[in-house]
Amino acid sequence: MKLIILDRDGVINQDSDNYVKTAREWLPLPGSLDAVARLTKAGYTIAVATNQSGLSRGLFGIDELESMHRKMCQLAEEAGGHIDGIFYCPHLPEENCSCRKPASGLIKAIALEFNTDLTEVPLVGDSLRDLQAGISLGCTPILVRTGKGLQTEPLLAKQDLTALQNALIFDNLSCVADYLLN
Repeated sequence: MKLIILDRDGVINQDSDNYVKTAREWLPLPGSLDAVARLTKAGYTIAVATNQSGLSRGLFGIDELESMHRKMCQLAEEAGGHIDGIFYCPHLPEENCSCRKPASGLIKAIALEFNTDLTEVPLVGDSLRDLQAGISLGCTPILVRTGKGLQTEPLLAKQDLTALQNALIFDNLSCVADYLLN
């Protein structure tokens, strides 16, 4: 199985410091859904792993989150792609749960759901915590410069883990797809 794990906000859709709270606010980044379509057509299983503390903060409810995810899946399908699974953490950072990235709980759940080893599975994110979530499980960290990626890029060289120091870096998800498909 060819699996790829994507963060949501800042990778697939525009991020917001005020949180993406509604399906109307959920806006795809240019080229991201086409990238999902190209990866789908190449046989990739696409999983999304996303922290969604806006739920615990009371900024939106589960129905609105599901509406955002339906919109994302529908737009991906209209582009010719498919999102095979969406895994999210609803907790606040101070809850210290095992699923909130940088913890690896969401990534482990993906491995269980798809019954696969995660060694060298590309994990695409725009923040350090996205990449950290998959390192201990053998994922290949890929940073995109969209979302918070430009602010994250200089932090990679300061990390103790060689895997983070050597993370692949691309301008956006479309460039990641170009790399993986060539």
